[in-house]
Amino acid sequence: MKNPFANSLTEMNPNSLVQYLNKPSEDFTKADLIRYIDDHNISMINFRYTGGDGRLKTLNFVINSKEHLDNILSTGERVDGSSLFPFVQASSSDLYVIPRYRTAFVNPFSTIPSLDILCSYYDKDGNPLESSPEYILHKAHNVLKERTGHSFEVMGELEYYVISPSNTLFQAADQKGYHEAFPFAKWEHLRTEAMVAIAQTGGKIKYGHSEVGNFSQEGKEFEQNEIEFLPVNLEDAADQLVIAKWILRTLAFKYGVSVTFAPKITVGKAGSGMHIHTRLIQDGRNAMVENGSLSDTAKKAIAGYLDLAPSLTSFGNTNPTSYFRLVPHQEAPTNICWGDRNRSVLVRVPLGWSGKNSMIYQANPGELVEEKDYSNKQTVEFRCPDGSADVYLLLAGLTVAARHGLEMKGALEYAQRTYVDVNIFDDKNKARVAQLSQLPVSCWDSAEKLLEQADIYRMYDVFPQSVIEGTARKLKSYDDKGLREKLENDKTQLQYIVNKYFHCG
Repeated sequence: MKNPFANSLTEMNPNSLVQYLNKPSEDFTKADLIRYIDDHNISMINFRYTGGDGRLKTLNFVINSKEHLDNILSTGERVDGSSLFPFVQASSSDLYVIPRYRTAFVNPFSTIPSLDILCSYYDKDGNPLESSPEYILHKAHNVLKERTGHSFEVMGELEYYVISPSNTLFQAADQKGYHEAFPFAKWEHLRTEAMVAIAQTGGKIKYGHSEVGNFSQEGKEFEQNEIEFLPVNLEDAADQLVIAKWILRTLAFKYGVSVTFAPKITVGKAGSGMHIHTRLIQDGRNAMVENGSLSDTAKKAIAGYLDLAPSLTSFGNTNPTSYFRLVPHQEAPTNICWGDRNRSVLVRVPLGWSGKNSMIYQANPGELVEEKDYSNKQTVEFRCPDGSADVYLLLAGLTVAARHGLEMKGALEYAQRTYVDVNIFDDKNKARVAQLSQLPVSCWDSAEKLLEQADIYRMYDVFPQSVIEGTARKLKSYDDKGLREKLENDKTQLQYIVNKYFHCG
């Protein structure tokens, strides 16, 4: 009997290259791209790569011949690294950007038929640039696989606000926007249009919805939304988050509104996070679950996340407004602990499908009962990062933390000590909170923690010392030690700081 899903990967894939070439993107070759370009009258190639600010950069090529096209795709191009990264000196700044064929997609916005390709950085000797965040992520993943036999799959929850002129029609209740629908959620169409465009570029999306945050202020409406992805290979997960931000900003420009991923945009309203869900894979199986329960492997990984949590903020919470969001008694975490289905903790084990799922058959009595194992859906969520994160360094840091947890002595005992089964935002649980370590309260504090734990990141030559020191130096340059307390009653100055970092990440 023919498998009905045999060709679903290509037939239903929104990426037009996957459909046309009838192969998954990881198998794309230079010849495949040339064939697609020739058959679809593509006239421009855009190289894409992230700079030190985490945003996508662009280099445009007009194709003038097949020889020219082959040259572009074979050799890449030179760029000025000192204008892209603070750690590259002008005296030796020439770098190569080399296209990664598997990342190619048709530009969803360009009026000129264009193919976009993400690139990796190489140095003057033709070696991967050791300090490139994308290469650090690749190294971290290779070390995890070599040392533990596990690969890493992750996905992000991308929260953002749409800011538009006030509209008095169909007003949603303040801070009650969770899963609201149009017309109470005014920018549902921007979100859904973005989701389609992200999928066309290769992003694997789980769902999108409106979020809690919504309010009006000074003639403007602020509406919070979220797009959540599916767990995919670590490197692909980073790429699609960066592309998704570019797509959302491009659509916002199209509609004449603003989009921000800033962690906090005003006092007393919901901030925006970028929660990261993770799962370790061994022999094609989700190693986070064993016999329908959370596995020891998962608990060791959690121990690693918690142990490195103070320094992980250096990559995931990278400007002073990050620490306006990470305050006690709000949904963002401040205590270093974990729990099941508990949104007050730093690391959460979400509700899963670990046993036999009879719900669908109760809801649909006529459906033929099938025995299926849905435990592969189980993830472990790291909840403190936000939209200011350097996505590649954050995910590289989490990969280091997973490996650290699998290798550290006493990991299971540490996980047991830091498990919490109560709401730690509740005042009656103050005694339990007092037993827990806390996340940093400023960029300065985060930098100190990174320097203290630097040896773990540098182990196996994953993070170069120059990146550790450069990250700490940048964080300390904000000079925000004690800033949160200083501005607690100064809303004008706090709003000035928020506006300064409004378009972070």
